[in-house]
Amino acid sequence: MPSDSETELLKYYEVYETIGSGGFAKVKLGRHILTGEKVAIKIMVKKDLGDDLPRVKTEIEAMKNLSHQHVCRLYHVIETHSKIYMVLEYCPGGELFDYIIAKDRLSEEETRMFFRQIVSALAYVHSQGYAHRDLKPENLLIDEDHNLKLIDFGLCAKPKGGLNYELMTCCGSPAYAAPELIQGKAYIGSEADVWSMGVLLFALLCGYLPFDDDNCMVLYRKITRGKYDNPPWISPASVLLLNQMMQVEPKRRLSVWQMLDHPWMMKGYSSPVEWHSKHTCVSVQWKYDQTTATYLLLLLKKQRGKPVRLRPELMTPEITCSALLDSTVGHKCTHTHISHTHQQPYNHFSSSRSRSLDMAGCQGDSAQKRKGGKVFGSLERGIDKVITMLTPNRKRGVRDGPRKIKAQYNVTLTSQTNADQVLNHILSILPEKNVDFVQKGYTLKCKTHSDYGKVTLQFELEVCILQKPEVVGIRRQRLKGDAWVYKHLVEDILSTYSV
Repeated sequence: MPSDSETELLKYYEVYETIGSGGFAKVKLGRHILTGEKVAIKIMVKKDLGDDLPRVKTEIEAMKNLSHQHVCRLYHVIETHSKIYMVLEYCPGGELFDYIIAKDRLSEEETRMFFRQIVSALAYVHSQGYAHRDLKPENLLIDEDHNLKLIDFGLCAKPKGGLNYELMTCCGSPAYAAPELIQGKAYIGSEADVWSMGVLLFALLCGYLPFDDDNCMVLYRKITRGKYDNPPWISPASVLLLNQMMQVEPKRRLSVWQMLDHPWMMKGYSSPVEWHSKHTCVSVQWKYDQTTATYLLLLLKKQRGKPVRLRPELMTPEITCSALLDSTVGHKCTHTHISHTHQQPYNHFSSSRSRSLDMAGCQGDSAQKRKGGKVFGSLERGIDKVITMLTPNRKRGVRDGPRKIKAQYNVTLTSQTNADQVLNHILSILPEKNVDFVQKGYTLKCKTHSDYGKVTLQFELEVCILQKPEVVGIRRQRLKGDAWVYKHLVEDILSTYSV
């Protein structure tokens, strides 16, 4: 039987497997029942949060205020007496970090494509008065269009005195932390973000970190000196940009604004980085409830050229697509960060064209139009009626053999055609590497522990069959723990197998 908290979530979403976890949160794949769209559901247990509860509140507040094409979108917040659920944009490409692992390192051209998106996101975030303070490849996800989305705003800061107001809290990941942070000095959040961006750029170009050591004190000394070695394969232009970003003295660093048309950023591009939000906005105060989630997910489908409809079997007269659209028509955008060229929602959802073409399967009677603020109330009441009909109880078929999947960057190819042989070999290797595991068919849920029994790393390995070419592959996914420790361990495990 689901708990009361889970029952509230299951009113609106089907919940599937875990796709990530952190110190105080678990992320599961979900599907929004009304629209059928996949989402990521971040689940936090209040009693486990302790001192981290304010961090969650900070993240929610920031994500409600930030709307940008390279920032992961918040759809829905559900808070019960025991749990907090954040329903977020699902990015099937996974972490940028895992992409680096698959490629070993990125070419300068591909790095530039991704880094322009990172600069775009940070310029927007800084323009809204926020410093992210935890920039790293693990906090950038790849969506289905191969674009980056910035996540994890739990450590962000929005100083009341403005972005140039000095901060004191030392936070973030040590390997990406600016010298002034680890020295305990007052610092400017945007300047610290630029240092982290420099470390991130180095990781993309090189496939490893500029400052790294198992001993934290040694690592901190390396960072405060600011000395690192550039490998021979990166260009002089890349070396220059890295040097301009990773300056020990914060005031000597480039700003995000100086990066927009930096010569390195412009190579192969005809215009500076575009940082303004391209998201349409309305002057409705979103509640980040079922109504908000339904509208934003339909808008996403529209933008991606998918049929914009609610699932017909779950429709009632009060929750027609027409009513949903009417709730946004006529509201004007008041957010100052949207440029004047951005169109209003009724240009995306043209009331005459959308109802006749895009809203196939949905009935819309103009005589039944609601007016003004009453629309949201009637929509919510209609959704409440629909909830009683929801039965997210789909059972998955049991597989006798390995999954057949398309080639992905987080799948290591082998030269083998016998999946059982590959699986048995991995099973023999894991104990040698001090990895505990639970086997479920062809999937191995793996963990490592510290000397005191604490879980330090959690990841999955799945033996599968690639569709083209039809060979055995090994899918890997980090769920918890230090990304670079995971990288070295998984590479060590898979290198023992001929690939």
